[in-house]
Amino acid sequence: MGIVKSKNGVPIGLTEERWIHITEEHSEMAGYYFEVLETVKEPEAIYEGKMDECIAVRESIEN
Repeated sequence: MGIVKSKNGVPIGLTEERWIHITEEHSEMAGYYFEVLETVKEPEAIYEGKMDECIAVRESIEN
């Protein structure tokens, strides 16, 4: 399991179970586990979700 600290200083964990759930719904994300963690850590933008959650966004992935 990967854990990073969000821009808000909150530790965020991405468990194997959650990653499987994400990639089952969004198969295009398979192979981007570490990039997702990096996006949580260093997003280009943060939006408020419908249920008061924060959504970290990056437009592009750097290799």
